[in-house]
Amino acid sequence: MENITSVSSLKEAIYLLEADKTYKWNQVRDLGSYALESIRPANILQSTVKGIATSPRLLDNILNTAVGLATGFISKRLFIGSSGSLIRKLLGSVVQLGITAAATQNSNFIQSFGRFALQRIFFKHGLNTENRGG
Repeated sequence: MENITSVSSLKEAIYLLEADKTYKWNQVRDLGSYALESIRPANILQSTVKGIATSPRLLDNILNTAVGLATGFISKRLFIGSSGSLIRKLLGSVVQLGITAAATQNSNFIQSFGRFALQRIFFKHGLNTENRGG
């Protein structure tokens, strides 16, 4: 800043400093408001839900987990059957855990196999008539 030699220069410098102070104070106030708004629990929850919902692999992750859990549950039911034995139930839980982990890791194969099996079961008649006619 240059040396002030007149009253008018002093008034102008004071005016500029006050304007700068007001501008900076408004910036600090706006930043504080933004910070307070961003840490409100409702806004944190909303941003988290948006982040999850816009995840490109959300549906795949849900489907993979569902396939793994269903496969593990079915395998446990098949393994235990109607037996009430404690050892058999314990082994069934171990089998369920192992099959759930394997099915979750290989869920794409299980999904493909399931689609193929459903097509063969429900559309078997349609496939046979196409083969006979062509």
